[in-house]
Amino acid sequence: MTKDERTLKINLPLLNTRMKGKRDMKKRILTGDRPTGPLHLGHYVGSLENRVMLQDKYECFFVIADYQVLTDHLKETKRIGEFIKEIVLDYLAVGINPEKSTIFIQSKIPEIAELTTYFSMMISLARVQRNPTVKEEIKASEISEVSYGFVGYPISQAADILSVRAHLVPVGEDQVAHIEQTREIARTFNRLFASIFPVPEALVGRVARLPGLDSQKMSKSRGNAIFLSDSSESVRKKIMRAITDPARIHPTDKGHPDVCNIFRYYVAFGNPPECEEIETSCKSGKIGCVNCKKRMVEIINGFLKPIREKRNHYANQSGFIKDVLITGNRRAREEAKKTLELVREAMHFDYKDLLGKDN
Repeated sequence: MTKDERTLKINLPLLNTRMKGKRDMKKRILTGDRPTGPLHLGHYVGSLENRVMLQDKYECFFVIADYQVLTDHLKETKRIGEFIKEIVLDYLAVGINPEKSTIFIQSKIPEIAELTTYFSMMISLARVQRNPTVKEEIKASEISEVSYGFVGYPISQAADILSVRAHLVPVGEDQVAHIEQTREIARTFNRLFASIFPVPEALVGRVARLPGLDSQKMSKSRGNAIFLSDSSESVRKKIMRAITDPARIHPTDKGHPDVCNIFRYYVAFGNPPECEEIETSCKSGKIGCVNCKKRMVEIINGFLKPIREKRNHYANQSGFIKDVLITGNRRAREEAKKTLELVREAMHFDYKDLLGKDN
């Protein structure tokens, strides 16, 4: 059994001591996910893969953004705790290591809510409403009356990122607009008050956007996603139902890989020589869509097999998820408190002359 596979009883004082020197040397990452269900392959190629690779180069903070679930799942709050557990299991299964990275729950860091309030005063309503991703998500949600919180949730994201003064944000392509708003807020604060915040950069995954199996945006709500926790049989059924080249009727027809959903999965998960071979065979009509899908089932199940095994391992470790989250919440709050002290002082919102230093 490897070190990563052993159950870790996280020793917070020891871990904080170990991380102290690293904090002085490393730049920071913050990114995260809303707890609306298990994570899928789009999350992996869009952000998770980068998070795992960068753990040794950056000090990493990964937020589970439960406040932001309320924007479109306000009546489903009973399941948020269950979904938080699912996300932590997915993180651990793909290789995020809680000895290297901090996993925490957004609502357990009250400083984030206070920063959200300050930042909401530094950006216009018109600017928030212009955000293309917010427009797209409002339309997809089919909510008749959109809440203030839904329109303004990128401001909450900015507070997540800047609460730990992060330098880099690994995200999917659809989140780049949010990071640009965070950059604007950081610049505005630094100009008005003091240069406290780095202006964070977005890091998009190697596959900008992996489509869903119906060629639309991959989404839990659309039912077109392959989840990291899916069984091998579930993967097979989903891929065999997937839309391919709509213009291709017979296996010997010449295909168009550039419009085929499944070919995008070859680009993301296949090895380059096989990807080239599939592209050539498809264009010349030498491989049919059914055989192409069958091979993709093998590729995806081969990719997910070790993830499933690690996920099952951690799911069977009593108390481990709790330890990871309690430790992560403490570490994240420690950093957020430092940030908020700097913010209050810069904004003259600490009232030390009036109330004294400890009030």
